[in-house]
Amino acid sequence: MADSTQPLEFDATLRKVPEVGGWTVFDVPDSVAWFGTGNPVKVVGKIDDADVAITLMPTGQGGHMGPVKAATRKAIGKQADDTVRVSIRAA
Repeated sequence: MADSTQPLEFDATLRKVPEVGGWTVFDVPDSVAWFGTGNPVKVVGKIDDADVAITLMPTGQGGHMGPVKAATRKAIGKQADDTVRVSIRAA
């Protein structure tokens, strides 16, 4: 498990998940190793310049995905297939 005071930073492509109600999400690389669990994880941080407090959800494939609310997408001017800069840490 990584130092929880340090943020996990990465670029991610937003994608739609039709099987989860059409949510727009990003995949979190190495999330299980970073957060030490495959269960949901509450995190705080930034997506581009927008502050977020979200719960990372297990993908069922050994990782996590982070939901991006419509208000956040509007604030950063991004949608599915766009790239965002993510900086998160455990809440």
